[in-house]
Amino acid sequence: MKMETKVKTFDCKHFINGEYVASKSGKTFENLNPATEELLGTVCEGGKEEIDRAVNAARKALNGPWKKIKQNERIAILRRIGDIILERKDELARLESLDTGKPYWLASSVDIPRAAYNFHFFADYLRGIGTEAYQMDDEAINYSIRRPVGVVGLINPWNLPLLLLTWKLAPCLAAGNTAVIKPAELTPLTATVLGEICRDAGVPDGVVNIVHGFGPNSAGAALTEHPDVDAISFTGETTTGKVIMASAAKTLKKLSYELGGKNPNIIFADSDLDEVIETTIKSSFINQGEVCLCGSRIYVERPIYDQFLAKFVAKTKELKIGDPFDPQTKIGALISKEHYERVNGYLDLAKEEGGQFLTGGKRPEGLKKGYYLEPTIIVGLDRSCRVVQEEIFGPVVTVIPFDSEEEVIMQANDTHYGLSATIWTNNLRRAHRVAAQIEAGIIWVNTWFLRDLRTPFGGMKQSGIGREGGMHSFEFYSELSNICIKL
Repeated sequence: MKMETKVKTFDCKHFINGEYVASKSGKTFENLNPATEELLGTVCEGGKEEIDRAVNAARKALNGPWKKIKQNERIAILRRIGDIILERKDELARLESLDTGKPYWLASSVDIPRAAYNFHFFADYLRGIGTEAYQMDDEAINYSIRRPVGVVGLINPWNLPLLLLTWKLAPCLAAGNTAVIKPAELTPLTATVLGEICRDAGVPDGVVNIVHGFGPNSAGAALTEHPDVDAISFTGETTTGKVIMASAAKTLKKLSYELGGKNPNIIFADSDLDEVIETTIKSSFINQGEVCLCGSRIYVERPIYDQFLAKFVAKTKELKIGDPFDPQTKIGALISKEHYERVNGYLDLAKEEGGQFLTGGKRPEGLKKGYYLEPTIIVGLDRSCRVVQEEIFGPVVTVIPFDSEEEVIMQANDTHYGLSATIWTNNLRRAHRVAAQIEAGIIWVNTWFLRDLRTPFGGMKQSGIGREGGMHSFEFYSELSNICIKL
């Protein structure tokens, strides 16, 4: 049964010092549903003044009520945030689907449960975290104490809005920091509701602040340049990351980046082809391909190349595209008109570069409204082509045959990205041998998107700086002081 999709307009205000407030300038911008191109509501456009107010509130809370809260109480608050997210799962999933164009079932089964689990995980993790101690014979003992890094700016992308925001906010709060959040301007809904959820969970005023707006010359720039912000965590596009780094350099802020990816999916002839196809459909096209971890460069060993293509194309053509609230829909709408045109620009480029389209490459028939694009499989491109080298961030993959391990390792590493990779083989020695040579921060063997939140998450080369997850998150969101006591 298809869900009712009509929604009253949802206007988004800033959340500063525990209250929802409008911009002093009165400026707003429109928030559109990418699946229907209809107005969802207006969003307050923040700038330097709103960032100043949010940072001041965060600094006051850092040195006030939040600092006095004991660890057990902080753990209880984090768990309560997760609980409330689950209690409001249907509402949040609906808002996420309206905002992003992704299927409702995906938001309901992945995005929102994982957002809740981020808080539950870091609440539990906080109980067991410790620091190091070293004894220097009978002369002295050294031990470390951990303290919050301070006021942290969290800049969030639009593809997995609540999931990735909570992936940052949960460890940020667990470590005792306060936060100023700048959500993606295209997806403000669930971030706005999160302010209310934090307040209801007992988070003191000023600990969590949310300022809507744009990046350059707006709220984003004001946040990254602010002299009283101690650290910035950013997930998004590589070019934006470079701009943020330049802004943050003025005050030597700590930086954590998870940036773009152009990830190889390497398929050897000895793999289970049916299992490969089932997972590769997901790793290619889930969330309309708008996932930084998607395996958009597919390399197939030549003996099974034709067989793989036949099965992959057939399964791709079965994917239903359309209304995000139809339970049968597998592919929703791209995030915006601008992004839709950008992805289509790469399709035009693929044709110029000599690519052959086995599926997709156009708007689905019967869908005149919304930013829909058929999942697209392209072959016949050289590894140096821009469509193979550059992140498209849409339902578009390239497939290239290979003949040897050495060849595919070279091609997989032939990019300035290094976020993730997937390797398919039933040869144990080959799995270890190839995985050790792939230049990526996250490498899956015979699976994809399987995450243990204790493990390091992040990219190398131009796909990021630092790691998130478990202790790696705490290392970023805290400062260590070593204390040496002479005995």
